[in-house]
Amino acid sequence: MQLALSGFLLAALAFVVGVLLIQSRRVRRQAEELMALHQAALAISQGLELETILEKVVSEACRLLDARFGALSVVEGEGRIVAFVTAGISPDVSAAMGPPPVGKGLLGVPLLEGERLRLADLSRHPRSAGFPAGHPKMRSLLAVPVLAEKPHRGNLYLCEKASGAAFTAQDEETLVRFAAQAALMIDNSYLHQRLSSLAVEEERMHLAREIHDGVAQVLAYVNTKAQAAEQYLEAGRPEETRTQLAQLSAAAREVYSDVREGILGLRTGLGEERSLAEALEDYARDWAERTGIELAVEIEPIVGLPGHVELQVLRVVQEALANVRKHAAARWARLRLQLDGSVLVAAVEDQGQGFDPGALGRSEFPRFGLATMRERAQSVGGSFQVDSSPGEGTLVRVEIPLRRSA
Repeated sequence: MQLALSGFLLAALAFVVGVLLIQSRRVRRQAEELMALHQAALAISQGLELETILEKVVSEACRLLDARFGALSVVEGEGRIVAFVTAGISPDVSAAMGPPPVGKGLLGVPLLEGERLRLADLSRHPRSAGFPAGHPKMRSLLAVPVLAEKPHRGNLYLCEKASGAAFTAQDEETLVRFAAQAALMIDNSYLHQRLSSLAVEEERMHLAREIHDGVAQVLAYVNTKAQAAEQYLEAGRPEETRTQLAQLSAAAREVYSDVREGILGLRTGLGEERSLAEALEDYARDWAERTGIELAVEIEPIVGLPGHVELQVLRVVQEALANVRKHAAARWARLRLQLDGSVLVAAVEDQGQGFDPGALGRSEFPRFGLATMRERAQSVGGSFQVDSSPGEGTLVRVEIPLRRSA
């Protein structure tokens, strides 16, 4: 009886130990998978190119699932290849194989039809069409679709476990999670490109409007004065002719200054190694030297601003300073950039002649830029305010809630 009981206890203990070992292997596998996914996700935060990020996904999937070869293909539209990355295949071998596959054969099942494949011998599949010259020999295959948003679609596939074993159902589920990570990266890259394109197009529209409302109208004014001077000259009225020529000359000098200021503004760019504060300080220094107006600068370095917010703030400040030069008749001005809680505040103030914003209309030589500055501020979720009165100077102020803009 005691022997039977001891045998039962030993069997039970062995069973428990076996279950614990299985659970331990499962937990270890899950931990390894999470770490591999984490390593792939880190590539996103490092700001790498899409193909470099996808290479990380494929290499981590191969390492975790013990595959000798791996590849990820991304196409758009009618099959144009956007990205094709591999792991386990040298550049020389890849070049010898010719162009990457476009999904016409076996690999079209996950790429075009969205189905998974797990094959012990891919040559037995009816869609298998062989390999190009120089292709490494491959037998087992695990392929899953990469379910990115339109217009992209893709597939992620591994071949040949190093141990010689077949891919398992658990391997398949793991690869699906890697494919989901890749889809997220592809979508993020596409959205980033779209946002960049939209930002460029928006800036072109702003610049076109500024040219139309500024330089184009001044040139029209110049043309009008030239015609008037010609008519007065033909009528033998020299005094009126001189008056028109003087006004024409003043307008020509003004448009020349506007064009130079515009070129300087466009050259004052932003980038990964050039912050908004640095760009504003450089522009302010050049502006003060060019105009002879004393400019006090109070700029607080602010990190982490979205690029489109920085660009619009820079352009508003440039336009506000241009108005100081053209209209304020000021000897002193001040530029401020600061963070008030979660609100970015940019302000340009002068102690010039001021004006009545409520009574501002078209004059013989009109004022430009207020509507454009307001549109730029509103395009990033901000507000635009002008405080001025005759003889009291002018304050232009932009406030942008950063959480909303982000």
